[in-house]
Amino acid sequence: MNKLVISALCFLAFATPVRAGGPGGNAHDAERATPAIQVPADARAAVEAVNRFSAALASGNLVAAGAELDPKVLILEAGGAERSAEEYLGGHAKGDAAFLKQAHVQLLRRTAAVHGDLAWVASESELHVSRDGKPVTVLSAETMLVRRSEEGWKIMHIHWSSRTKAPDGHH
Repeated sequence: MNKLVISALCFLAFATPVRAGGPGGNAHDAERATPAIQVPADARAAVEAVNRFSAALASGNLVAAGAELDPKVLILEAGGAERSAEEYLGGHAKGDAAFLKQAHVQLLRRTAAVHGDLAWVASESELHVSRDGKPVTVLSAETMLVRRSEEGWKIMHIHWSSRTKAPDGHH
C-alpha cells in the first residue's frame, strides 16, 4: 500500500451516524446505530472545533480545515509525523480529503474532557469504502488535543490509527 492510501485509511475525523433497521439490519446493528457520545458541556466548544475541521476536510476546503489547526500542530499517523499545519495541508490533507469524498464514516463512540485550557477528544469510527470494487470496513481511532486560545479552540495534536475490519465482523 502506498503512503497516500495508508494516510487516508488512518484518517478519521468527520463522522456521520448510520441508522439501523434498513435492509439486512439486526439487533446488533441497532445497538451500534446510535453512537455512544460522552461529551460534557464544558468540552462542547472543543468538540465543535474538531467537527469544523473534519467537515472542512471532508468537503475539500483545506483553508477552513487549516483555520482549526494550531500552526505548530503535530499529526501522527501510519508511523509518521507531520509537524505543522503547513506541512499537513501541503501534503496528506489533499489525499485525506479525496479519500473522505469516497468514504462513508460511521461514528461509534466519542468522549472528551477539558482540563484548564486543554481538551482531548477521542473518537472511534468505521469507514466504509470500496477497494478493488469490493466493500471494505476500516476501524479507526482518533485522538485530538485542542487548546483554548484568544482565537478560540485550536487543534494542536492529532493521532490517527486504523486497521481493516475482519470480514467476519470481529474487531
